Amino acid sequence: MFKPLSLYVGLRYTAAKRRNHFISFISLTSMIGLMLGVAVLIIVLSVMNGFDRELKQRILGMVPHAVIEGSDNIRDWESVVRRVEEHPRVLAAAPFIQGQGMVTGGGDVRGVLLNGILPEQERDVSIIEKHMIEGNLDDLKSGDFGIIIGRTMASSLRLQLGDKVTVVLPEASVTPAGVLPRLKRFTVRGVFSVGAELDGNYTLVHMDDASKLMRTNGQAQGVRLLVDDLFAAPRVAEQAARSLDGRYYISDWTRTHGNLFQAIRMEKTMIGLLLMFIVAVAAFNIVSTLVMVVTDKTADIAILRTMGATPGRIMRIFIIQGGVIGIFGTLVGTALGVFGALNISAFISWLESALGHQFLSADVYFISYLPSQLQWQDVFIISGAGLAMSLLATIYPAWRASRVDPAEALRYE
Repeated sequence: MFKPLSLYVGLRYTAAKRRNHFISFISLTSMIGLMLGVAVLIIVLSVMNGFDRELKQRILGMVPHAVIEGSDNIRDWESVVRRVEEHPRVLAAAPFIQGQGMVTGGGDVRGVLLNGILPEQERDVSIIEKHMIEGNLDDLKSGDFGIIIGRTMASSLRLQLGDKVTVVLPEASVTPAGVLPRLKRFTVRGVFSVGAELDGNYTLVHMDDASKLMRTNGQAQGVRLLVDDLFAAPRVAEQAARSLDGRYYISDWTRTHGNLFQAIRMEKTMIGLLLMFIVAVAAFNIVSTLVMVVTDKTADIAILRTMGATPGRIMRIFIIQGGVIGIFGTLVGTALGVFGALNISAFISWLESALGHQFLSADVYFISYLPSQLQWQDVFIISGAGLAMSLLATIYPAWRASRVDPAEALRYE
């Protein structure tokens, strides 16, 4: 016999058809439970990684990484842009004017965030140009009073390119006819879609038009920054503001969307821990399986002991048997989890089409589809944890098998 005895007997016990079918059933359920636990954990963490990625790429690609604003409007915003771009970690900077208002069109009204931008500089700090489905940023011309809106807004207000909308600001103007709200007619020049809540309340106009509407006399409200590292945005913005002359206030994405980001990170951690308990329960079912196998094989163990098998060799037999269950369950579960993580987005899209129901709505969630991003680091950690718990679960039954007394076990045989 060229095979090591422990490996040979352990594999034989695993593959053999036992007289006690209940033990075989428990062994099978332990293996299936481990497979499902590992697969579900990989898929769920991949979905959480997808939400994390979409938050960074979509929402944080549209909103500023950081903003520098003056105590009043910035008159010489060109020099401010040049100064902050000298910082080695600032990739680009662009001026803006921002205000809240309402857009009326198609017989409906919607609250919006009005952003005055310079198209030639906005494309350097925002991903908006990559998500234009109609028109482009260059269609915003100074004095043309054009506006770019999101797809959700265009759908709810029933707007198309070339349609007219009225922008109403929450400020009153005194006229000979009395106090009237400040409003202006704009023409829809483009529609974008980032698959997030911004599609319903985010609008873009030329900064010169926004200046006329908000009466800033050609001055910018602030400068938005694109930095090389999201998590360094607060520190980089503070350093850039210190290099400027005068008093400036800074803000960054952690204040506007930080709570959402932290919530997703916390949910990923907590869900991962909870699902890891499922893997642990499935792994430690191996304990009950092996204990019953040891009880069933007491006579065989005693015979092996009388033939010269050491307690250590007996332990290795049952560690190998439990390890085969754990390794097979973990590997198959990992394969299923990887396959599911790579295809969960397409499957959910197909299911939504088949049922005619959208599970994620951009009006409720910040994206309208189920994202997934497989990270091999998570796969290795989950697989390693599953294997470790499976092998750990074999120690007690194997130790118990090694303590069998041959004389006592064979007394009534």
